[in-house]
Amino acid sequence: MNKLVEHFNSTYGLKDVRGVRSPLRICPIGAHSDHQLGKVTGMTLDASVDFVYAPAPDGYVNVQSLDFPDKEYFHVSHEAEYIPGSWVNYLRGAVMSLRQDYVLKTGVSGVVSGKLPIGGLSSSAAVTTAYLMALSDVNGIELSKMELIQYSHWVETQFIGLKNGILDQSANVLSMDNELMVMDCRTNEHEMIQKGEDMPAFEVIVVYSGISKHLISTDFNNRTDELRVAGWLLQDLSGMDHTPDLSQVYLRNISSDVYDQYKDQLPERFRKRAAHFYTEQERVRKGAEAWKDGDLQAFGQYMFESGESSFYQYESGIPEMKTIYDILRETEGVYGARPSGAGYRGAVIGLVDPSKKDVIKEAIDSRYPIAHPEYKDVYAVNFCQTADGADYITDLEEWV
Repeated sequence: MNKLVEHFNSTYGLKDVRGVRSPLRICPIGAHSDHQLGKVTGMTLDASVDFVYAPAPDGYVNVQSLDFPDKEYFHVSHEAEYIPGSWVNYLRGAVMSLRQDYVLKTGVSGVVSGKLPIGGLSSSAAVTTAYLMALSDVNGIELSKMELIQYSHWVETQFIGLKNGILDQSANVLSMDNELMVMDCRTNEHEMIQKGEDMPAFEVIVVYSGISKHLISTDFNNRTDELRVAGWLLQDLSGMDHTPDLSQVYLRNISSDVYDQYKDQLPERFRKRAAHFYTEQERVRKGAEAWKDGDLQAFGQYMFESGESSFYQYESGIPEMKTIYDILRETEGVYGARPSGAGYRGAVIGLVDPSKKDVIKEAIDSRYPIAHPEYKDVYAVNFCQTADGADYITDLEEWV
């Protein structure tokens, strides 16, 4: 944050400087379920996307990133268009999402940056939330947490074009330190579960594979469609009334009894996708109970099982992330691990015993660069704490 403030002051020299801390998130259990209206878990980290800004009464958005070249400059009244592959899309999308319901008159001048290699931790949701909060702040717009989630989700689905659910935004906004968020993506209801009193100390490991790519260029949307096809076939096999519009088919609306009865009649690809969803929902239920009981060993095992299902049932993993996952699974001190995000790039996350961090890092450093030498200079091992969700920095000088 110091570097952000210094860069802001040297670039803009404005008063009334404000800040937003928008944390990165992990999903311990519940992967690939939110877009099927399933239940998911989430928690946020002390690694974040930070945005330092000041109101711009002339209505112009003038933002620089410390992580990407170029700067963005446009008026809040202008029709902002999507630019393939550009970091500015989330800023443009934030403006366009709020303009659906509000007249924006004040822009922002600001500088944004993240703290980690952040593929797989949903930096997109984090940065979108930061922009939405800043734009709302300077325009006197008061958004509830659920409204903030919905506007952020609109940016990714309608402006960017991803067919994802609300996991990323919900975890980013709703999470509380030391608590597990369980979100019902069908009802938008959520529960915060305090960790059990006897839970041992843990930290979150984030192993960045060195691979970053935009999800829109992967099979992410294809996997979402395959889940919907699996649901459509289950409806057809069971004689349920159903719509021919795949976009309205959700596995959450099809009972596990129907799945159990007709799963063997599904073609292999769609049977695997459905198997991941229904078994993952059971892991969310059991994982929430284990967290409440303070049983980190059991919770970690469900994470491992989620990882296996993501690789072999959902088939979203890539070799580099599978290597990291296997190393963590075989290393002492790792309670649980799974690929983070969509599984096509980014990081593998886990919960670890803090006293074993050196052993765990050595295991990765000794094996991953040999297995994937092309990434030996860009992969990274980070250890994080859990943290509260996105919030304004009320006293920027004190925070720095």
